Amino acid sequence: MKTATTTHVPVFKLYGETQHWPTPDLLHCESIPERSRLHDWRIRPHRHVDLVHILFISHGSLELELEGAKQRLEGAVTIIVPAMAIHGFHFSPDIVGHIITLAKPLAEHLNELMGESSALRKADFVRLNQPVNTQRIATLIDQIDQEYRQPAPGRNRLLEALVQALVVELSRLTAYPDKPAKRHGPRQHDKGRMHLENFQALIEAHYREQPSIEQLAEQIGVSSAHLNLLCRQLAGHSALQLLHERLMLEAKRQLTYTNMTIGEVSDSLGFSEPAYFTRFFKRNTTLSPRDFRLRQTAVNESTK
Repeated sequence: MKTATTTHVPVFKLYGETQHWPTPDLLHCESIPERSRLHDWRIRPHRHVDLVHILFISHGSLELELEGAKQRLEGAVTIIVPAMAIHGFHFSPDIVGHIITLAKPLAEHLNELMGESSALRKADFVRLNQPVNTQRIATLIDQIDQEYRQPAPGRNRLLEALVQALVVELSRLTAYPDKPAKRHGPRQHDKGRMHLENFQALIEAHYREQPSIEQLAEQIGVSSAHLNLLCRQLAGHSALQLLHERLMLEAKRQLTYTNMTIGEVSDSLGFSEPAYFTRFFKRNTTLSPRDFRLRQTAVNESTK
C-alpha cells in the first residue's frame, strides 16, 4: 500500500493538536492517558517541525508507526521522536506512561552537550528488558513530572538537569540496547527538509538580530520565495512566521521568568523601540507584554 508523502502528513504543534505551545517553558510533560483518551487512544500519523518527543511506557501496549514502519510494543519501552519524524500511536486503554515534549531549542542544546551520541538525533525505540534500566528511566521521568507540575525556586535549572540526565540514560540505551532489535532510523532527508533544518538553525543563532528572510535564504543558498514555499509545505507556516514564533517564545520566557523591564526585553530581542515590540507582541497574543506578565504572575501565584 502506498504511504502518504511527507507533504500530506499533518504538522501539529503539540501531540496531535494545532494549538500553540501551551506555556513559555521549553519542556512539556504529561501522562499519556491525559491526552490520548481524548482521542480514543489513537494519535494519527503526523509530524512536528520544532518539537521532540520522549515517550516512556511502563505498562500496556501500543501500535507504533515511526517513519513509515509499524511495530507493536508491549511492556516497558522508550520511544524517541525527533523533529520532522512522522509518527503515530494507537495505545491500549490500560496504558501507563508519560510523554515529555522538548521545544527544538532545548533539544538542540542537549544534542550539543551529548554530541553525535545523543539519543534525540534519530527516531528510535528501545525495549527495556532489564529491570535496572526500567527503574532508572522511571525514576527520572517521575522526578521530571513532579517538578513540572509543582513550580518551585530553581525549577528551570532542575528540569534541565533532569532532562539532561534522562538523555544521557537514553543515549546509553540506544547505543547499547538490552536486546538487539530492528532499528527504525529516519528516512534520508531530501534537500527540502535539509534546507528547512538549516533555516531553523540560522533562526536559533540569529533571531535576536531579526535578520531578513532574504538574508537567511541567501545563507542557505536558495531564493526567499523557495524558502517560503518549503516552510509552508513542511512546517505549515511562512519563513517569517517561524522567525516570529521563535521571537515570541523568547519574549514570553523573559516576561515570565525574569525581572527585565519591557524596554529591556524589547532591546534584547532586537526591536528598535518598546512601542514596536508591544505592537508585535499584542498582534501575536492579543495581550500587551504588561498584561501577559500580570497574567503569568497570577498563574504562578495560584500554583504556590
